[in-house]
Amino acid sequence: MSETREELHPQVQGYLDRLARADFGSVHTFTAEQAREGWRRQIALLGEPEPVANVENRTVPGIGELRIYTPDGEGAFPALVFFHGGGFMLGDLDTHDGLCRSLANGAECVVVSVDYPLAPEHKFPAAPNACYSATQWVAEHAASIGVDATRIAVGGDSAGGNLAAVVAHMARDNGGPALTFQLLIYPDLDFRRTNFSITEFAGKYGNISRDAQHWFMDGYLNNAEEKLDPRVSPLLAPDLAGLPTALIVTAEYDALRDEGEEYGQRLEQAGVPVTVARYPGMIHEFVRHPFDDSKRARLDAATALRKAFAR
Repeated sequence: MSETREELHPQVQGYLDRLARADFGSVHTFTAEQAREGWRRQIALLGEPEPVANVENRTVPGIGELRIYTPDGEGAFPALVFFHGGGFMLGDLDTHDGLCRSLANGAECVVVSVDYPLAPEHKFPAAPNACYSATQWVAEHAASIGVDATRIAVGGDSAGGNLAAVVAHMARDNGGPALTFQLLIYPDLDFRRTNFSITEFAGKYGNISRDAQHWFMDGYLNNAEEKLDPRVSPLLAPDLAGLPTALIVTAEYDALRDEGEEYGQRLEQAGVPVTVARYPGMIHEFVRHPFDDSKRARLDAATALRKAFAR
């Protein structure tokens, strides 16, 4: 993979300085609930969320809570089923509320954000199974939420990008639902943790340390052998043919950069239309933050979704 060329963007450096002063601590020294509360405290740094025509929380038996964002306009709308990041242990509907609002408005689609079960209370494969069930539910109940069942995409950031990729595999292998697109925002795709960016950027530029990487993996998995399961590490899936068109967003100073870009190469080799967009000077989680390039990345993602839904 190519090495970094740009300096950290000044807005990113300012954010990292504020984060250091806030002293949220080292995540792997906390309990899961303490770490979750630390993440919730950071919502205030994300900026004011934009208004959306309608936002509804709905509890679905056997799946959990969904938050449904509906933009202005007349349905039936296309839909993005969205899975939040947080290392499979952190995050919720509120931590990613701003991003989901932006995507609903920008892509002119319904966004269904999934509050999937978190580790360590719910180990693998609870999260991907719940996310796939939620995607099936959206397809089966599309009319009730103003959605066109023939235009459904999946997406997510970081761990949620992993889950979106895994759900795309599950939908292909299990006969549906047919997916139009996959939006993978700095996705976590390779639990071997051996590539350049994951090793060289650990503990730098806002990335978690090597110890924290293992803390998240140990919380999510039942045993070390599961790291090689394609439902954990989609990059290791033997066959990527037949998956939906993809946009993969990566950041120059993100520890997960290289696995996202390698996944893009493998999709292309398998004949899947894919765009890999690396944002210079950016870091992991940048898309959720009020940086100028974050707004551009959200607009790029929304544009890609609109184009996919129009096909």
